[in-house]
Amino acid sequence: MRCEVAAHLGAAIAGLWRGELPVLRSTPVAELSQVRLSGCYPLVPFSNRVAHATLLWNGTSHPLVANFAPEPHAIHGVAWMRPWEVLEADDTFALLSFEHRADASWPFAFDCSQAFRLTPDALEVTLSATNQSDQPAPFGLGWHPFFAKRPGSRVRFQTDGRWEMGPDKLPTHRRDNPGLDVDCDTLDIDHCFDGWRGALVMQDPQMTVRLGSSLDHLVVFTNADCDFVAIEPVSHVNNAINMAGADAARLQQLGVRVLQPGESMSATMRIETGPGT
Repeated sequence: MRCEVAAHLGAAIAGLWRGELPVLRSTPVAELSQVRLSGCYPLVPFSNRVAHATLLWNGTSHPLVANFAPEPHAIHGVAWMRPWEVLEADDTFALLSFEHRADASWPFAFDCSQAFRLTPDALEVTLSATNQSDQPAPFGLGWHPFFAKRPGSRVRFQTDGRWEMGPDKLPTHRRDNPGLDVDCDTLDIDHCFDGWRGALVMQDPQMTVRLGSSLDHLVVFTNADCDFVAIEPVSHVNNAINMAGADAARLQQLGVRVLQPGESMSATMRIETGPGT
């Protein structure tokens, strides 16, 4: 296994390879021009979309930055768009950090860290965030890996439900759903699943990838034109903060954590590789 991390581009994984075969959509870090072309980037302090770039929290409407034109929404938090600091790095381990001051992109200060541990067969990543504001704040964590889609790729995982999407790419309602066990070649999907068991297998004739995470939501996106399958372990449903409003029980049900000042949350992700089918 070989992993290259681009600290200056949102602490993104530029590339992850097993031998010379890419596990994720992979570019050598020296050639990576933008984070959205990377193999994976962290999602802090929320995943997916906040509707119309407006955060509704504790009776206050906070305008955010719409950062995914031409869409009108804010997407994937702020940490993926900022440079991180390398605190420690060697051939098998790296620790990076990022400190956010309240600004137009997110009104609550926080700091976060991301640790990468590489073994001969797996990459283990830990993402942690701490609320550094003086008031309770909503938080979510996750990752946005783009797994390489090769001929014969198949993905399988188990869940409890799936959120249907409107034309504005925001969730509308939930349906019971057991997950997927399908070929990826013609798969057309852009949905958030809940009740994920924290385990997923993606296989093709050249490689088997096992994805594991402490998180229990999963966003999956691909279509016939993509050479990747985006499989995103996340903590909450898309646009969950705005959907829940002031309902604390609903926030928890949708996966949002409310961190008190100084309180932290963490998540883990493991990408293990082996021979193909």
